[in-house]
Amino acid sequence: MSLQVFLLPDLGEGLVEAELVTWLVNVGDAVHVDQPIAEVETAKSVVEVPSPFEGVVETLHGAEGDTLTVGKPLISVNSAAAEVGAPTPALATSAEGSGNVLIGYGTSSHGGPGRTRPALRQHLHAQDSGPATVQHRAHLVVSPLVRKLAHDHGLELSNIHGSGSDGLILRRDVEQAAAGGPVLAPAAPEGSRAVVDQRTGLEVAGRTPLTGVKKAAAAAMTRSRAEIPEATVWVDVDATALMELRRELKAKDGAAPSVLAFVARFVTAGLGRFPALNMQVAHNGPEQELVEFAGINLGIAAQTERGLMVPVVRNVQGLSARALDERIRAVAEQARGGKAGPETLRGGTFTINNYGVFGVDGSAAIINYQEAAMLGIGRIMDKPWVVNGELCVRQMTELTLAFDHRVCDGAVAAGFLRFVADAMENPASVLADL
Repeated sequence: MSLQVFLLPDLGEGLVEAELVTWLVNVGDAVHVDQPIAEVETAKSVVEVPSPFEGVVETLHGAEGDTLTVGKPLISVNSAAAEVGAPTPALATSAEGSGNVLIGYGTSSHGGPGRTRPALRQHLHAQDSGPATVQHRAHLVVSPLVRKLAHDHGLELSNIHGSGSDGLILRRDVEQAAAGGPVLAPAAPEGSRAVVDQRTGLEVAGRTPLTGVKKAAAAAMTRSRAEIPEATVWVDVDATALMELRRELKAKDGAAPSVLAFVARFVTAGLGRFPALNMQVAHNGPEQELVEFAGINLGIAAQTERGLMVPVVRNVQGLSARALDERIRAVAEQARGGKAGPETLRGGTFTINNYGVFGVDGSAAIINYQEAAMLGIGRIMDKPWVVNGELCVRQMTELTLAFDHRVCDGAVAAGFLRFVADAMENPASVLADL
């Protein structure tokens, strides 16, 4: 026997663990090089793991829902079985394919021979169309991830309308159903005692484990609060001139950069004048040191169906507001569409969080570890404001800067924040000087 053991690879940014969402093969299945064998969810995204070996599956090292450690066995493949005539499909192993490359492994064509999902779908369809479903249409579910998501939310699949082909229940269907009401645990069997929380004395309605993005976000926020001595400064900003500039550009050219893109332009210029806020504190053995960068990687906080993500626009120094607008929209769309890989979600040096889109004025933001600062933008709304000694209605917003007090003192943070605020209040003149 020629047994080859495939260890779970590093899926990006040194992530040390991943949740096994679903196996795409079973013990005894023939697999070929680059065939997807499993879906795993990391802190960054859900990815398919391709096999680097060809042969017959001998062992699956883990069950769906398990948390696996990078560098530990994922799957064992008996390559000798393929050599002695085990039924393996005739497959090409060229580099042409999707381009979804994991570190150290090749590419795969999605939907190519060897994928088990089509067969799984046919199998489930046959099951669901049996005698038990004579009275109602089958509620088809292919993805174990969808089943697990419904289970975690305490939802019955029979009560969910599938929006996919032939009534296929998709992840978005489960998430929409979950958003329509509280997350409840499955009904307790008749006669069983309800679980009561000892601290509150209330009956427990449901439990949802932290996994994937939410688990990673919780760990990062906890570490940020524990390790970064942060301070916060804020300022009210009269954004009337900026909003007027956008209206003029839109009337003239038919389109204008977003307010976020303009703020990003002012931020990059401000970081050029106050570079300390673009540094980070790193550990060099037992000592700490300030690391200065020769560029700016701008993180943009984006709310997605999988939780809060921070896609990164790289090397933004010197970009115009229009160029920033295009690149910000592109990475935000990737994140919201679930297509942002580890490369897009790592390596930021400064983050902007536009929580004003949620209708709030300010926030005590948590710095995106291990950056040194985060700028928050509140909603823009009409407020009374004094201009040249007279009271008038202006379009106001609040900027909030959370910063690592180890990289700079309050004077530097205030100077940066004031620069961005002044740029928003006099955008035409500032842009002309940039």
